[in-house]
Amino acid sequence: MSRHIIEVKNLHHSYPDGTVALKDVSFRISHGESVALIGANGAGKSTLLQHLNGALMPARGSITIGDVPVTKATLAGIRRTVGMVFQNPDDQLFMPTVNDDVAFGPFNLGLRGEELEWRVAAALAAVAAEPLRNRPPYNLSGGEKKRVAIATVLAMSPDILAMDEPTSGLDPSARRQAIALLQGFQHTKIITSHDLDLVLELCPRIIILHEGEVVADGASLELFNDVKLLERCRLEQPLSMQGCGYCRKALLTH
Repeated sequence: MSRHIIEVKNLHHSYPDGTVALKDVSFRISHGESVALIGANGAGKSTLLQHLNGALMPARGSITIGDVPVTKATLAGIRRTVGMVFQNPDDQLFMPTVNDDVAFGPFNLGLRGEELEWRVAAALAAVAAEPLRNRPPYNLSGGEKKRVAIATVLAMSPDILAMDEPTSGLDPSARRQAIALLQGFQHTKIITSHDLDLVLELCPRIIILHEGEVVADGASLELFNDVKLLERCRLEQPLSMQGCGYCRKALLTH
């Protein structure tokens, strides 16, 4: 399957302690779009993202990837289609070497020999991590771990990348490398991030979540200019849209 439409309809999710994380969430994402899910802490972003590859299953409502509903019976195929990059790369890196981690998914799909070797090499090349191939993951820097975690997903050849806070914890140089890397991907991308400048740069469309509900869905620049909406959702404009804070303060005091 090379083309997919993601359709979420009336999705609800509650955690075992009774906390309601998602309420009647609905949206549609077309093939090739780059979309950000944004909101304050606790808005439901990560919970929603984890439903897209079946890490969490719908309690009520439905999720369809292409023409395939996300169910326990379709989980293997869904996870080949939707590659999930978790916020903490240590959640994905558990093998003795980077090579072993990147090979793990394709190996479990049945790839062997030259085909497996090619898949691993291509994934590492895509994230500029070839020199890390024989390193133990626990010895890598935060930025290196992020790149390798993305490579483990790319090695599965997904059609959709779902990424939770892809630049969290990175220094400015590693952040810029990550943005450049993501700009080069032609996949459908769904990103959660508190880094709203990254969102503005990578995602022409945003979906704003507030207390588990979709409160806005539209063009990033348009919604980021709606200051009242952002304030209601405990968000601010990207720093690049705020201008110089020193100059604003000077204007207010004169």
